[in-house]
Amino acid sequence: MAAVTIASVHKHFGTTHVIRGVDVAIADGEFCVLVGPSGCGKSTLLRMIAGLEEIGEGEIRIGDRVVNRVPPKERDVAMVFQNYALYPHMTVRDNMSFALMLAKKPRDEIARQVNRAAGILGLDALLDRYPRQLSGGQRQRVAMGRAIVRNPQVFLFDEPLSNLDAKLRVAMRTEIKELHQRLKTTSVYVTHDQIEAMTMADRIVVMRDGVVEQTGAPLDLYDTPANTFVAGFIGSPAMNMLPGVVRRDGAGTSVSLGAGTTLALRNPAENGRKVLYGIRPEHLSLAAPDAGIAGEVVVVEPTGADTQVVCRAGGQDVIAVIKDRVACRAGDQIGLVPDPVKAHVFDAASGARLAA
Repeated sequence: MAAVTIASVHKHFGTTHVIRGVDVAIADGEFCVLVGPSGCGKSTLLRMIAGLEEIGEGEIRIGDRVVNRVPPKERDVAMVFQNYALYPHMTVRDNMSFALMLAKKPRDEIARQVNRAAGILGLDALLDRYPRQLSGGQRQRVAMGRAIVRNPQVFLFDEPLSNLDAKLRVAMRTEIKELHQRLKTTSVYVTHDQIEAMTMADRIVVMRDGVVEQTGAPLDLYDTPANTFVAGFIGSPAMNMLPGVVRRDGAGTSVSLGAGTTLALRNPAENGRKVLYGIRPEHLSLAAPDAGIAGEVVVVEPTGADTQVVCRAGGQDVIAVIKDRVACRAGDQIGLVPDPVKAHVFDAASGARLAA
């Protein structure tokens, strides 16, 4: 096992600057998830760690060794790809043992490593099958088994679950996390799915346009997002963002949202400052139309465990998630009351979080 350090790394594809001064320190044994929208540079960064893309500027270390000029096969990393990348003409056993055969490992050691990985992943009964005889989930297990047998310092996962159906993704998510807890190997995992990031990571790195927006534990990012991008990306449904103006008087600090709606603020913001009042859907409660944020119900979506209510207030949609059944229907006038302790305030111009 080894730590991974990414220091001031840049990458250009022609004139396009895709990685722009990224700094990330991944601790030994940590499960780190790189998350962000498509095109943000997360897969490119992962491929740079693996040695599949050259580094333009900066430095990448695996353990104590700078690997900028080290060939991929000598970096002691193992990568699990999105499309499994299995050899169709080889059995599961042969797919898993192929890298060890190339390394000219003893036959008994190869068998021991393959049987160990197969036991961990529940592949014992499938070792003599071919990839075409396996389900998507089984193929992904084989791809992970091929990585495990190499006993690398670092596992790299490039959106490994994106080809699976929703139910299987949830099951595989649990399996990968359980596997990491058992092996305790440093892991770097790329996804655009923030639910995967929240549920699997020890630490999340949120990226946008080749830049790291925020790094931290999942709940730290959820509770104290650094800016509106992170606030909107982490959490599902996304945080509601309501434009307003800060008002300070003898009664305290509040934000005016227009149309006579004023909400108390705990943040000591500057009087007259234009802000975005952020409130997560689960931190809103239903009330009478004259309380909180007045709105008209557009859609009611019951899921069983809770109910999602979409309202139109002040010309924009506001989403509330209610942990109960609700009686309102489309067209009803209601009020949405935010929990002031859970509210967030961001500068309207820069999107930066204003200190509480």
